[in-house]
Amino acid sequence: MSFASIGGILLIIASWFTYRGNIYLSIILYFAADLCWFGIALSAGDYFGGGLVLIGMLLGIGVFIKMNKGIFVKNLRKNT
Repeated sequence: MSFASIGGILLIIASWFTYRGNIYLSIILYFAADLCWFGIALSAGDYFGGGLVLIGMLLGIGVFIKMNKGIFVKNLRKNT
């Protein structure tokens, strides 16, 4: 099984958990899918693409930390 297949399966599972409302678990699965894409980019010699994936991963980690601290809770509850 290739990295692309594993990343796609992780995306499907993460989407399901997002749909079910388990956001923290879905973020972890999205991060694991990003690791697969980072591996694909590096194995193909696409260092620019790998850098872009790495930037996206770092931003995702920042969002996860903000959500964990409760910074986004106010915005999420305001819409409901």
